[in-house]
Amino acid sequence: MALNLVMIGPPGAGKGTQAIRLCRQYDIPKVSTGDILREAVHAGSALGGDVKDIIGAGRLVSDEVIIAVVRERLAKDDTARGFVLDGFPRTVTQARALDEILEGRGPLVIVVLEVPERELLRRLTWRRVCEDCGASFGGVDVPELAEQRGSEGPVESGRCRKCGGPLVQRPDDNAAVIRDRLTVFTNQTAPLVDFYRDRPTFSLINGLQAPDQVTADLTSAIEAALAASGATGRGRARA
Repeated sequence: MALNLVMIGPPGAGKGTQAIRLCRQYDIPKVSTGDILREAVHAGSALGGDVKDIIGAGRLVSDEVIIAVVRERLAKDDTARGFVLDGFPRTVTQARALDEILEGRGPLVIVVLEVPERELLRRLTWRRVCEDCGASFGGVDVPELAEQRGSEGPVESGRCRKCGGPLVQRPDDNAAVIRDRLTVFTNQTAPLVDFYRDRPTFSLINGLQAPDQVTADLTSAIEAALAASGATGRGRARA
């Protein structure tokens, strides 16, 4: 049975990092609405033009637009065995739409990463992205501005460990926008916890731990959720 996983948590909680790890472990794609929208902005598409200003201000695009984006993405063949959703759903309206999209596709596993606000501010204000390849650094491992040793030797301070490009701060990672994003999360996204809490496939995870421990806790929660729903993910998981 497919592993359909939703990761919920505020900006800076580590959802992106953990999603990538789980995708490798279970051999399923990561579906990030944030990545989809940023790619649209970079490509100058019609969707990108509509959401550019909204993303820059750290606000959320409409439920209607995001639901349509996710519906189209989850209809692709590579999601047949499951997926990890990062950044969706953010509202109860989106959650109800996701239930409808996934009807007949197996259980929905929901994990919530919990991180105190002070730590979120620390992570996000230090986060940097590569201007050339888009790789993200910082977050849990902050700061990333000291000299690093990449696969081909030392990397200059403030340069990408993957390609050597310059590290820059995302426009939506300044302190004022971060606080606005956290407020938006609290007001609009936190009610998802109440919406999902009573499901046997729901878990709360301490995101303040070391990344490897968070991954271990997520794996345990996923396996327990699949067992509770009569499915199993162990046959697909890779060491």
